[in-house]
Amino acid sequence: MKSIRIALVSLFAIFFATAALAQSNSQAAFEKLKSLQGSWAGKTSEGREVQVSFRVVSGGSAVMSEIQGESEINMITMFHLDGDRLLMTHYCGAGNQPRMVGTMSPDGKTLTFNFLDVTNLLSTQPGHMQQLIVTIVDPNHHTEQWDFLNQDGKQQHHETFDVRRTK
Repeated sequence: MKSIRIALVSLFAIFFATAALAQSNSQAAFEKLKSLQGSWAGKTSEGREVQVSFRVVSGGSAVMSEIQGESEINMITMFHLDGDRLLMTHYCGAGNQPRMVGTMSPDGKTLTFNFLDVTNLLSTQPGHMQQLIVTIVDPNHHTEQWDFLNQDGKQQHHETFDVRRTK
């Protein structure tokens, strides 16, 4: 009987340690996003100019990213914690709002956001964003890789922004 109690206590300890680790990973990823606050400029993979700004808003509970460039790439993305998850909602130029769940790589340099669901997706729209990968090269340089899927679920467009801090 005593060995069963020890096993149960051990299982609960592992469960709570795992939950704490997941929460700390999400919190650490959110803090990494906050470190991007400021203005950034660079180029798309096609060589077009792009400006990205990050602002910590709502009392520090959200991070807003705004992408400005040619009209088809003007977009807003909001990042926030939801319990032990890091979520983002992307307000896309396609007219829909995909939500994604983020994780941080073990080295703390890459944040990967994978598709969770989407609101306002209409059959008349070309598709939706599926994934975002933010790689922080150093405090003044990062890349953003955006993957867009068409209505058939096939990758339609892959865009990379290579940006450097301007202030």
